[in-house]
Amino acid sequence: MSSNVVQLRDVPSVRDQVSPEEWQARVDLAAAYRLVDIYNWADSIYNHVSIRVPGEPDFFLIKAHELLYEEITASNLLKVDSRDDDVDESQHVNKPGFTLHGGLMAARPDINAAFHTHIPECIAVANQPDGVLPLSQSGMQFWNNVAYYDYQGITENLDERAAIAAAFGDNHTLMLRNHGPVTVGKSMRDAFMLMRELEVACKLQLRQQAAGGEFTMPSKEVLDHFAEQRKTHNTGRGTADWPAFLRRLDRIDPSYAQ
Repeated sequence: MSSNVVQLRDVPSVRDQVSPEEWQARVDLAAAYRLVDIYNWADSIYNHVSIRVPGEPDFFLIKAHELLYEEITASNLLKVDSRDDDVDESQHVNKPGFTLHGGLMAARPDINAAFHTHIPECIAVANQPDGVLPLSQSGMQFWNNVAYYDYQGITENLDERAAIAAAFGDNHTLMLRNHGPVTVGKSMRDAFMLMRELEVACKLQLRQQAAGGEFTMPSKEVLDHFAEQRKTHNTGRGTADWPAFLRRLDRIDPSYAQ
C-alpha cells in the first residue's frame, strides 16, 4: 500500500482535538457517507459529500479520496480550506471534489452541506430538456428550486467554479447534465433528504414516461401552495427523520461516529 494512503487502522479519534460543534458536524457527515453506501448511491470511491466546519466558514470536511463510503468515520474525514487552490493527491483530496464542493462553499455562505452523486435515474432526468417534473410530492419539492448546468468535462478546472455557482443561483438543487445531481442545505439532514427525494422523483418520472400515454400535473397554484407549505413543514416534526437515520446506522455499524 502506498505510504500516502490514509490508513484505516489506528486512526486516533479527533474528538478531543476539535470543538463539540465540529465533532457533531463530523458525525453527521460520516453518517451521510454511510447512508450513501446503504442507498447504493456510491460510485466506488468517487463523488463526495461535504459539510462546512462550524465557526470556520472557509473550511469544510470531506472524505479522503481513496476511502470507500463504508469506511468513513468522524475521525478520518479531512478538513480542507476552500481558499487553498493548491490541493493535490498528497493531501488525499480529490481535485474534482475540491473544485465542486470548495466552490459551492465559497459562493454560497447560506449553505453548510452539499451532496453530489451519480444516481443513474437522476442523470437520465438531468439530460431531459424539461428536467425534473412535479409529477409527485417528491418531484414537487424541486418546483422552482432546481438549476441545470451543461457538461464541460471533468470538474477539475478551478476557473469553472464561477460558472457553476452562477448556474446554481440560490436554488437548493443543481442538475449537472450528463454528470449527476447536487443538493445543498443548511444542515446535512436537509441536503441528504433532498437527494433522497430527488432519487424518488426521478425514478417515478422515468416510470411514468415509460408507461406512455398522457399524465397529469398539479396546477401552478397548487405547486405554489405546496412550496409555501414546505417552508414551515420541516420546522417541527419534519426533521425527526435524521435522528431516525442515525439510530438505524447505530444498529448496523456504529463505527461511523468514532
